[in-house]
Amino acid sequence: MMTLRRSEDRGLADHGWLKSFHSFSFADYHDPAHMGFGALRVINEDRVQPGMGFGTHGHRDMEIVSYVLEGELEHKDSLGNGSVIRPGDVQRMSAGTGVRHSEFNHAANETTHFLQIWIEPAQRGIDPGYEEKHFGAEAKRGRLRLIASPDGRDGSVTLHQDALVFASLFDGAETAVHALATGRRAYVHVARGEITVNGQALRAGDALKASGEREIRLSEGKGAEVLLFDLA
Repeated sequence: MMTLRRSEDRGLADHGWLKSFHSFSFADYHDPAHMGFGALRVINEDRVQPGMGFGTHGHRDMEIVSYVLEGELEHKDSLGNGSVIRPGDVQRMSAGTGVRHSEFNHAANETTHFLQIWIEPAQRGIDPGYEEKHFGAEAKRGRLRLIASPDGRDGSVTLHQDALVFASLFDGAETAVHALATGRRAYVHVARGEITVNGQALRAGDALKASGEREIRLSEGKGAEVLLFDLA
């Protein structure tokens, strides 16, 4: 079974300095039909204005993945980590028993466009942790590049959950197929561009939920950047 969710059907929060589209219920946006998909709990598409950001705030018991599409995002946390992530960087913060952090766009003129992804951990109360890896465009071009996994294989960041996350870039005749094991489900989020997924035409902000499917086929991309989640 496949379910399509269009970009315009997502929740929207516009705070002036921050414009955020919510794929699932988040903050003041609540929709009982969209509370998550398996362990995938949040996909927020955020645009942060120059010189603005999220002040220090706390999280716990969540795997938080940041994926930058444009601009830069400075991260500082109570674990002592501090870095600036840019397009191609994948940052994973395990909130565990509790962590505080801030995220800022210090650019003078450039908006930061990124995806904030929350995945529920398999176990609560773990030690907080942080990891960051870079995946260049060449590694994602026309193929599904694993960027997050339970065991950190193939150089991916490590998630404390039975979930695989892939990132891809597609144009023209480039095609990729991902086989789904029995009992697995998939969530495809189009970060930008256009692409066909299992015969469905998707554009930026659209998503496809798939349960009981044997495979996910991605083709006919037009400047497409796509994230695919393989979930228990």
